[in-house]
Amino acid sequence: MSRIIDNSKRANSLKTIARLRDEGINPYPDKFSKKINIGEISKLELGTKVETAGRIVLLRDIGKITFAHIQDFSGRIQIAAKEDILGKEKYKWLLKTFDTGDFIGIRGELFITKTGEKTIQVNEFFFLGKALNAMPEKWAGIKNQELKYRQRYLDLIASPETIKGFVFRSDLVREIRNFYSQNNFLEVETPTLMHSATGAVATPYITHNNALDIDLYLRISHELPHKTLIVGGFDRIFEIGKAFRNEGVDVSHLPEHTHLEHYAAYWNFEDNMDFTEKMFEHIFKVLKIPEKITMEDGTEIDFSFPWPRVNFIELIKEKTGIDIMQFTEANSLRNAIKEKGVQFDGIDNMSLSGLADNLYKKVVRSKIINPTFLYYYPTYLQPLARRNDDNNNIVDQFQLVVKGWEIVKAYSELVDPVDQEERFMEQANNKESGEDETMEIDNNYIEAMSHGMPPISGLGLGIDRLTALLLGKINLRDVVFFPLLRPEEERGENN
Repeated sequence: MSRIIDNSKRANSLKTIARLRDEGINPYPDKFSKKINIGEISKLELGTKVETAGRIVLLRDIGKITFAHIQDFSGRIQIAAKEDILGKEKYKWLLKTFDTGDFIGIRGELFITKTGEKTIQVNEFFFLGKALNAMPEKWAGIKNQELKYRQRYLDLIASPETIKGFVFRSDLVREIRNFYSQNNFLEVETPTLMHSATGAVATPYITHNNALDIDLYLRISHELPHKTLIVGGFDRIFEIGKAFRNEGVDVSHLPEHTHLEHYAAYWNFEDNMDFTEKMFEHIFKVLKIPEKITMEDGTEIDFSFPWPRVNFIELIKEKTGIDIMQFTEANSLRNAIKEKGVQFDGIDNMSLSGLADNLYKKVVRSKIINPTFLYYYPTYLQPLARRNDDNNNIVDQFQLVVKGWEIVKAYSELVDPVDQEERFMEQANNKESGEDETMEIDNNYIEAMSHGMPPISGLGLGIDRLTALLLGKINLRDVVFFPLLRPEEERGENN
């Protein structure tokens, strides 16, 4: 990826900065009294006096009047500087000092131009910062996708739509927090550095603490610390924070993602399913999100409530002709899958759980477009979920799937320490057999469980995936400010 530096622009900017210093003006002042955000100005009546500031993104000198567009995170507005109002010397100074990319503070009043555009007439102006490098050409948005991710600030400057998307993400997280608060949940913070990689089935990142001289794992889930807080007496808790999984990177997977988890004592998975749907209804209502959303690839998703609830096991049987509950060991299920002509990477070395999970992902999940709750899963697929009272071979779990993406995973929690230890051991056996993605045993958690736990239901939700879907995006990198990319190669000065 090539980056072009406009050396003439930089040289002219440095000359302007030197001149400003000679004139006794600090080209990078410490503050400005910005009274109103730009996006709010368009709502004001004509003649209203305003005091605002922003970056110049368009500049047009047409003689004794200069028009410019300035913007901040909230919007963009036109300003007009007139020689007969500012005076000849100030107007001349403005023209030779400001350029696109620079920051300006203004005091003025609103009027309408002959073309009908609401504009601020500049009565006073203040130099607030010089840009050395050229801005994205013509402010039409950056076409180079990699450049957007590597230099997100340029994408934000050039594209108001990008800014709107990230403002929406902030609003979404705020409303999620509001909904939890309204339902008597307490927000908590738990460790990022863990002694064991557990709480989910994923490959962890390993790091080292020099002071203690021990290896640690970046958390792949908030789950186990949360459930120990329930042991300690909290009834309803939630956390929004980063989780890290050292696995494939694609449009729906990132190595670090923003994760929401909550746990509620005395709930089961059906209570949690009802709560999840109510939370989404709240979000759609408060943020005025349309229930039908067209994705970038043309797929239309209908979020109309209520959402269907489908038995996971029966769905796989319907779509593949395989009843995964009839299999108790890997080889027989592997043979059944191959007989159906289904193949996926690693099939010959997978455990029973790996085979069932990949069969679902390969054949079933991608075809689920509209929001669908899937419930009831084989016990071997979820080491931390509670067994169903009527059938010990399944667990009381559900997932919310939209456009082939798993948005939510939740279940009635396993609170029996003996059963939990046995399932941890089964995961350890799978790892010994060569399975990469398994859940490690956590003896401290088993000890906490042994002090007694009430009935619990917990939930995990991917904030990045949810944001992308609600914005119609198909790539998670578009809703994350700074997605992880490979390092750039060393380049010459002009590349």
